[in-house]
Amino acid sequence: MKRLFALLATFATVLGLTAAFSPPAVAATGCKVDYTVTSQWTGGFQAGVKITNLGAPVTGWTLAFTMPAAGQKVTQGWNATWSQSGSAVTVVGVDWNRTLATGAAADVGFTGTFTGANPKPTAFTLNGVACTGSLEEPPPVPVDGTPVDVNGQLHVCGVNLCNQHNRPVQLRGMSTHGIQWFDRCYNAASLDALADDWKSDLFRIAMYVQEDGYETDPAGFTGRVNDLVDMAEDRGMYAVIDFHTLTPGDPNFNLERAKTFFASVAARNAGKKNVIYEIANEPNGVSWSAVKNYAEQVIPVIRAADPDAVVIVGTRGWSSLGVSDGSNESEVVNNPVNASNIMYAFHFYAASHKDNYRAALSRAASQLPLFVSEFGTVSATGGGAMDRTSTTAWLDLLDQLKISYANWTYSEAPESSAAFKPGTCNGSDYGSSGVLTESGALLKSRISTPDSFPTS
Repeated sequence: MKRLFALLATFATVLGLTAAFSPPAVAATGCKVDYTVTSQWTGGFQAGVKITNLGAPVTGWTLAFTMPAAGQKVTQGWNATWSQSGSAVTVVGVDWNRTLATGAAADVGFTGTFTGANPKPTAFTLNGVACTGSLEEPPPVPVDGTPVDVNGQLHVCGVNLCNQHNRPVQLRGMSTHGIQWFDRCYNAASLDALADDWKSDLFRIAMYVQEDGYETDPAGFTGRVNDLVDMAEDRGMYAVIDFHTLTPGDPNFNLERAKTFFASVAARNAGKKNVIYEIANEPNGVSWSAVKNYAEQVIPVIRAADPDAVVIVGTRGWSSLGVSDGSNESEVVNNPVNASNIMYAFHFYAASHKDNYRAALSRAASQLPLFVSEFGTVSATGGGAMDRTSTTAWLDLLDQLKISYANWTYSEAPESSAAFKPGTCNGSDYGSSGVLTESGALLKSRISTPDSFPTS
């Protein structure tokens, strides 16, 4: 009889008749959906949908829900295959997230349009089983103290960046442009604004090696980097020391320079809790094995002086995990750097890098500790129009996966990636709407929302 009941229940689930044949507990606890409208504008909105499987493991899933108001339409979705017929929406898992173990979750999302009201759906099914649970996660609870006060010395645990309480955290902040060109933008007023007005968790210091950078004055650039580390520390922000290799793309070209530089800054900053080392910005035109070889020579130099700090390793294809070179994250997963307490860099520019890059990040995030140490709201050239839809999709995904990020760029550079309008760095205002570009205004609005750093 038990076998017959199981067969009938399976058949009923396929037909969507779970309530007639399945025990009520299965329907009540089979799944949970958190549906959050992350942004809304006139006639349009973006929503994130987190699906948690609370029942038996599934290999292949379909989420179904009904739009509650006429005129609500899905226009573009990610991390799943989205379709809509009338008011009925169907979401089907794709290859990298189609298997959900008990307790596992998949994060998907979409942009949509609406006319009139935009109410949230209130009923969902996963493979025909009704989902229960919160339709929206509670807002984060602000914490007292600066990011460094609360989180202390960071470390890598599993695939996450974790704080002194051994809990996963996400840091959100901004990157300088090349300090050889825009050093005037990084002063007491601008860092006060970044910490207090923008409420940034981190400050990335982009020290180019070539292009009139470090190689022209090693002592001078090393000293300036250390000064900026101190300024970030004084304001309770984490400092990412970025050895900004770009041209040539093989980091081994600068191997000896890197060893000299990191031996110096690691010895000088070893007692600080706010320092993260990024050893090669964007390797390009080079194999992953060559990048790995470089990392395995530079990391021991840092560890000799500073054994506890997190190190970020650049990846192939301009730190795209190889995607920009036609590869994917598997080369890193299958051949990781032989070192502990490290993360891998992933960079994107929202107008150029979209669904296939987001898919690679989503897959990799379950296997590798990732840090988005640079991204832009515009094209990969640093110019062109800001892509608000793609940028918001990226930021929502990073938030959902608790992946830390730094935006390019906290500067007045003559490119649309810049946060400031021309002339801003000649004054003392770095936070009001009058000095911010479209990109700067969007990033400030995202970064300045309350952090939710767990402390227990």
